[in-house]
Amino acid sequence: MKRVLSIAVCVLLIGAAAVYLFREPLKQAAYARLTADMFVTQDTDNFDPGPAIGSHFPGLRASYQGMELTLLDQLSGDKGTVLVASRSLDWCPYCMQQMIQLQQHKQSYDEAGIGMVAITYDAPRLQQRFIDQHGISIPVLSDIDALSFKTLGILNEKYPPGDARYGIPHPGMIVIDPQGIVVGKLFLQAYSSRVDAAAALSFAQQALNPD
Repeated sequence: MKRVLSIAVCVLLIGAAAVYLFREPLKQAAYARLTADMFVTQDTDNFDPGPAIGSHFPGLRASYQGMELTLLDQLSGDKGTVLVASRSLDWCPYCMQQMIQLQQHKQSYDEAGIGMVAITYDAPRLQQRFIDQHGISIPVLSDIDALSFKTLGILNEKYPPGDARYGIPHPGMIVIDPQGIVVGKLFLQAYSSRVDAAAALSFAQQALNPD
């Protein structure tokens, strides 16, 4: 009996050790399955939060590399800017997968003269962990006290102050021209769906150069 118990304990310990050693690959595999069908080629619903098309970009209040930013001027591209509002790079698998895909297309955005900037509600240290792990070179801003998302009109009000998820936005993209005018938006009501990076680039180019 003791021998059987000893073997069972050993098997459990080995199993626990294997799960610990392979926890990151297992997590990534689970995320891959969960997000397999998340990308769509266009915004087809009527969900439309955020600043009105044709309005001046209202600014934000966010931290970036120890600085506080209220405008995106220093991160903008010559032809315009795409601001990617994302929920979390710490716990939202859809946001993580979107950021990884956007990074894969960053060169195409750069070549088009379009700056890409992301913003989440995560603390900078949590963002940096993801940035380092996946080699993200897209500037990632950290919202301050939900002020950016409130100002932009995209704060998800489902979560009240005190909730761990208070401060997340409705995920989406805002296209801003070099004069600071909002010329396009991509917001889907289903947070688990995102317009893929290539389609978003085409949309941004069309919005910035309608003729």
